[in-house]
Amino acid sequence: MATDLRPMLAVSGRLPPAREDDAWSYELKWDGVRMLAHVAPSSVRLIGRSGIDATIAYPELAGLSSALGGRTAVLDGEVAVLGPDGSSDFGALAPRMHVRSATRAAELAARVPVTYIVCDVLRLDGRSTIALPYAQRRTLVEGLVPTGPHWQVSPAFAGGGADLLEASRRMGVEGILAKRLDSPYRPGQRSTEWVKVKNLLTQEVVIGGYTTGEGRRASTFGALLLGVSA
Repeated sequence: MATDLRPMLAVSGRLPPAREDDAWSYELKWDGVRMLAHVAPSSVRLIGRSGIDATIAYPELAGLSSALGGRTAVLDGEVAVLGPDGSSDFGALAPRMHVRSATRAAELAARVPVTYIVCDVLRLDGRSTIALPYAQRRTLVEGLVPTGPHWQVSPAFAGGGADLLEASRRMGVEGILAKRLDSPYRPGQRSTEWVKVKNLLTQEVVIGGYTTGEGRRASTFGALLLGVSA
C-alpha cells in the first residue's frame, strides 16, 4: 500500500459566497489528530501528518480492518475522543497521542477510547482515487465504512454552509470545513478548494498598558495589559 501519501490541507478563510454555496460540501471541524489509515485485510496502519507511525497508540482501531470486509484502502480522517453530546475533546485525547507502549495504550483505550472520524478515501482496492472529485470520493467513503464501535464517517452537507456554521457556534465547536464538490485530493498540499471557517470569540477590552517588543517582536508590542468590565 502507498505509504508516501500526506493529508491534503485547508486554508483559513470565510464561507464561500452565497451564490456558490451549492458547489461546496460542509462538515464540522473535529478537535483531534489527523491520521491516514492504511487498511489491509488483516491490519491497520495509522500515519500522522508528520509521517510518524502512530498505530500502537490506538489499538481499538485495529477492528477497522474487518469492518471493511477484506478490502484495502487508504482513508483520511481524524482521531478524536467524543463526549456524550458527540463533540470532540482534545484535552481527553492529549494523553494518548504520544504513547508508544502497547500495554499503556491498551490501558488508556479501555478508559478513554477514541473514534476515527473518516472524511475521505485516497486509495481503494489498490487503485488511486485522488483524481476523483470530492463528491465521488465522498460517495465511495459512505459505501465503504460502516459505523462501528470506534469509527464513523464524518457527517457532511451539500450546501447550507451558513446554517452549519451557526449550528457549530451553538454546539461550541471550533468551526467547520468547506470543501468544493469538484475538488481532487491534493496530497500534502494546502489548497483554497478546502477552507477552514473558524468561530471567533470577541470581547471589548480596555488597554491599560503595554511593553515594547524585543527580538522578532521589536517592531510591535511585547505584552498587553487588558481590562474588562465586570
